[in-house]
Amino acid sequence: MDELAAGELALLVEADGKRRLITLQTGQSFHSHRGTIRHDDLIGKPPGRVVYTQLGHPYLILRPGMYDLIQNAKRVTQIIYPKDAAYITMRLDLRDGKRVLEAGTGSGGLTMALAAAVMPSGKVISCEIREDAHRIAQRNLKVSGLAPYVDLRLQALSDDCVDGKVDAVFLDMKEPWKLLDLVEEILIDGGYFGSILPTVNQVSSLLEGFESRNFMDVAVEELLLRPYKPVASRLRPADRMVAHSGYLVFARHVETDDRARMMFSPIRRMHREKWLGERNEEDA
Repeated sequence: MDELAAGELALLVEADGKRRLITLQTGQSFHSHRGTIRHDDLIGKPPGRVVYTQLGHPYLILRPGMYDLIQNAKRVTQIIYPKDAAYITMRLDLRDGKRVLEAGTGSGGLTMALAAAVMPSGKVISCEIREDAHRIAQRNLKVSGLAPYVDLRLQALSDDCVDGKVDAVFLDMKEPWKLLDLVEEILIDGGYFGSILPTVNQVSSLLEGFESRNFMDVAVEELLLRPYKPVASRLRPADRMVAHSGYLVFARHVETDDRARMMFSPIRRMHREKWLGERNEEDA
């Protein structure tokens, strides 16, 4: 469908880069200090063009992408930024047909990205204990058109959240290490685990939780996004950047034993690297 339709989301981009997301409705208008744009002037017209308010200010009209849906989502909790959400979907190997369990829906920002990755035949099961956040997530998913691919649960994470196994689990909560036993029951062998945490002591507690359980191929990462001012004659970094938003922790659930866990232990690897370094110095 090339033309914008009533009930559809439209993205309005101002000349200075500010972005507004609106739902097109017959007879309605968009109002700002720059003037008014009638929805009827957009409905039935193709996106990718510039329209002007009655005051002469231009707006670029586009269909919103996932970045815009997440950034403009109504929220009662801190959302996971698009820079992290996109990477999370890749790290969890999410694609059409996969089943992923999320705990800590929040306002549904990451939930939308997960749903877009597994649609149309996959499913996201997302649990949230806060009723206000659950309601906002429902609204955001409905507005984005991704609600059919998500099973939203107003409950704590438990073994009755899913029927059978899932391909991936992502936990956005304060103490994810307390749920690792349950995660092991839910994940398929070789399945993907991910979590986002704001502090290093929380990450350490999660890593300690991995040591006595069947999780390997562990990674702790952080993403920093530095935008640049897109002016050819004076290209330079923007005054602000999206820096630390959380530590990302990933692992794979495997069938293993104590000996294998010891062989793959990061501590053992550190000792081996130190020993090899000392041997190399002696040989030199």
